[in-house]
Amino acid sequence: MGAIDDDILQWLRSDLHAYLDLPVKAMDSLAIPEASFLKGRNQYHSTAILKEILAEVPPGAVKILGLIDRDLCIPILTFVFGEAQLGGTASLVSLARLRQEFYGLPPDPSLFRERLYKECLHELGHNFGLIHCRTRECVMYLSNTVTDVDRKERTYCRDCDVTMLSKIETGRS
Repeated sequence: MGAIDDDILQWLRSDLHAYLDLPVKAMDSLAIPEASFLKGRNQYHSTAILKEILAEVPPGAVKILGLIDRDLCIPILTFVFGEAQLGGTASLVSLARLRQEFYGLPPDPSLFRERLYKECLHELGHNFGLIHCRTRECVMYLSNTVTDVDRKERTYCRDCDVTMLSKIETGRS
């Protein structure tokens, strides 16, 4: 959604493919829906953007993951790192709060890459039917802060991994 650096798309596509063993393709950028901007909060409503992503699912796609470099929220939460349809097709991840610059710190490209990868796996996990995990190191653990994201490993815990692999295999049959 909007302009995302091609380098980010390339390494994310490669990392997700290596872990999930699924084909990962980049699509052309979609316009950020103007109606998704909440002026009073200076944020974008993630659910409104998710609806736009759903309208653009390519034929034959198993899942679709949108990336946006804007701060996201839903009405009941101050912010969200992303949003996904549980057991559905579409998800969305914001790059904004994953960047050190958001917190007034110098850029750290490797930390940003790690955070983005974890949050993409997290939202895709929801698409494949996974719920939040109680294991703090699991990528499916609920992240209320960027510190929670940093604490997580870059993989699913054993139980979530077994479930995820099962869902992926079911989707291939």
